[in-house]
Amino acid sequence: MSYIDGEMMPSIEIKGLTKDFLVGFWRKRPVRALENLDLAVEKGEVFGFLGPNGAGKTTTLKILMNLLRPTAGSAWILGEPVASIPMHARIGYLPENPYFYDYLTAHELLSYAGRLFGIIQPALDRKVRDLLERVGLGGSGKVQLRRFSKGMIQRIGIAQALVNDPEVIFLDEPMSGLDPLGRREVRQVVDSLKSQGVTVFFSSHILPDVEALCDRVAIMNRGRLLAAGALHEILKVRIEGHEIILSGAGPQIIEELSRMCSQMSALGDRLYLRAGDSAQVASIVGCALSRGVQLISVNPIRASLEDYFFEEITSARPADQ
Repeated sequence: MSYIDGEMMPSIEIKGLTKDFLVGFWRKRPVRALENLDLAVEKGEVFGFLGPNGAGKTTTLKILMNLLRPTAGSAWILGEPVASIPMHARIGYLPENPYFYDYLTAHELLSYAGRLFGIIQPALDRKVRDLLERVGLGGSGKVQLRRFSKGMIQRIGIAQALVNDPEVIFLDEPMSGLDPLGRREVRQVVDSLKSQGVTVFFSSHILPDVEALCDRVAIMNRGRLLAAGALHEILKVRIEGHEIILSGAGPQIIEELSRMCSQMSALGDRLYLRAGDSAQVASIVGCALSRGVQLISVNPIRASLEDYFFEEITSARPADQ
């Protein structure tokens, strides 16, 4: 754990990160893929990095992995510059499109990765078996990778990123190619990492998974940061009404309540009403309780992260597009 003047450093810190690529054949010109990015990710957070293709997500991850050099700005992981070789022994990484030598078996791949980190027998065999079980490949250890589906390759990629028990793990589109069961297993892996105090930084297009997993998110578009923060802070102003659930309402009270709400539906003995504002909520609840109707719950109806994401991306586009 890293400290400066007695204060704990973020697990990941990015300041002014900028990256230009030269494109063209005869007369090359710079194209900016990342512009002046500032981010800090605290220890133990699950941090979601969101944006459409070309937003700068993979460029950022490659800079953090020291696979690309930035045009300007700096980044640190665990208090060390991204170029620090010892620091890289403390992190894990799954690229967006992992490629492994496909004549190796799953067990052989993980054994090879473990030996690179200095893990020796018999601890290595135990770790490989545990990792295969953890990512749902317990029965596939002796299968060659060329026989794996895309989803299975994603799972073995996650396993190799965990072989060194990293303090920080970077996952680029970890849900890509996974069926619902595979996505649930990956979510369970991420939850277990968080419970162990591991920092998880991952990019994704699958927004329901981000909403289910992340403590905070950053939204990128065209290389720029549009928004960053805790999900409850980003979405709290997006409340679009309230759902009121009642039980035991008779025909007369149902007719009366229908005139007080914007929408009503019934399922069994339960009544679902939608109210537009707090005053309407108070009127409906007061009326229902005064007639002896049971109040089950009052729940805010809010925009999802997906709604917020696409609204931000759309509003950030130039007017001529």
